[in-house]
Amino acid sequence: MRRRIARLLFVAVLLPGCSGAGEETVEVALEHSRFVLERARFEVGDTVTFVIRNTDPIDHEFILGDEAVQQHHERGTEKRHGDVPGEVTVPAGGERTSTFTFTRAGTLILGCHLPGHYDYGMRTEVRVTT
Repeated sequence: MRRRIARLLFVAVLLPGCSGAGEETVEVALEHSRFVLERARFEVGDTVTFVIRNTDPIDHEFILGDEAVQQHHERGTEKRHGDVPGEVTVPAGGERTSTFTFTRAGTLILGCHLPGHYDYGMRTEVRVTT
């Protein structure tokens, strides 16, 4: 399964013509309290639907945003996410989608803020270029 997802990510993220103010789907696995997607690169204007599969026996979050967004969620009290683009709670063994449009260049963080997860290292960088 991990190889299949890695191949799909390669096709969706790295092949020419797959990015740049387009719409695409990217699969992400939540596995062993980490994001299988180690690093992602997108361009400003890309709209991406993330298909997030949680293979763990515990819930996780998929929170995409800058450092301020991550710190807000690290201190936050929201029990569930799903109405804000790039923010979704994925139950154990479940699958959710979240669509996000990248609006400016820079580095974003993809993190999980359930108790102890972010400090444990459940986060990764997402690069956005022009």
